[in-house]
Amino acid sequence: MHRVSQRVFPALFSRPPFSRGPIERTSGLPAHGRHELDPELIAEAARVLASGGLVAFPTDTLYGLGADAFNAQAVGRVFRAKGRPANSPVPILLDDPADLRAVADPIPEAARCLAAAFWPGPLTLVVRAGTAVPGIVTAESGTVGVRVPDHDTPRALAGALGRPITGTSANTSQSQPHTDREAVLADLGDSVGIVLPGVCGSYRAPSTVVDCTGPVCVVVRAGAVSLDVLREVLPGIAGERSPATSAAQSEVQ
Repeated sequence: MHRVSQRVFPALFSRPPFSRGPIERTSGLPAHGRHELDPELIAEAARVLASGGLVAFPTDTLYGLGADAFNAQAVGRVFRAKGRPANSPVPILLDDPADLRAVADPIPEAARCLAAAFWPGPLTLVVRAGTAVPGIVTAESGTVGVRVPDHDTPRALAGALGRPITGTSANTSQSQPHTDREAVLADLGDSVGIVLPGVCGSYRAPSTVVDCTGPVCVVVRAGAVSLDVLREVLPGIAGERSPATSAAQSEVQ
């Protein structure tokens, strides 16, 4: 079992803005995803998602490809648009940390502490999926990668939809992930209903992925939040390993 740092954590899941470091950022870009949003465009994109369509959007790391995460047919369109193999799970993005309870069951205490410390931000938590999460999202693995991005656009989309959205990278599987709208349009074309404008955030690395499904949390992909910083919150967290197949092997942003 984990020994949690003696820090006092806020109530689930409110917290002050992310301030731990070092965080891998790119100079010259906004430190956080605070961008001017067009409410009408967000509402239009939410209607596309509600109808089962796909929306691409900037995040704090890369452009993401969103579908209603609770709509199995819509998630299937993500797989077809990307040319993604069916045995590769897709991560989920939330509007608010409190929404974790809608997609995870149970929520380990270690996951609660990590979410309280690092969300919104570049940390993906792999947890046991709740019953509302379709099997296509988890590739029938029973686990799902979840995070709250530090960018207004995906959170506004999930909030307007009223449900979590998928957060895999917005590119075909043979292409590199993109950070600009024009590259997404050229790569995915007509398979996406709307490609929202905007600037991706300043993290130079993708999100760190931590598997919270076992008795000890394990970093399964290094990323923007370093192991040393994670251990300030969860001293017993184990270092990086390379899993064969899991929710962490899913082009998580």
